[in-house]
Amino acid sequence: MAVDLLTALALLLVLEGILPFLNPAGMRRTLLQVAQLNDRSLRIAGLVAMLLGAGLLYLLRQ
Repeated sequence: MAVDLLTALALLLVLEGILPFLNPAGMRRTLLQVAQLNDRSLRIAGLVAMLLGAGLLYLLRQ
């Protein structure tokens, strides 16, 4: 289980690093837009991301 967790963490770091590596200016613009979102919109986006991730994980682990 620890290996799976570390693998997931490594994949997360790779995916998170793609956008700033390929397009740092675009990443900066995106972060500025996200910083201007109100708390409710940001929470909803986070909830949707968690539910999609949990659903995908469930489908992959069946």
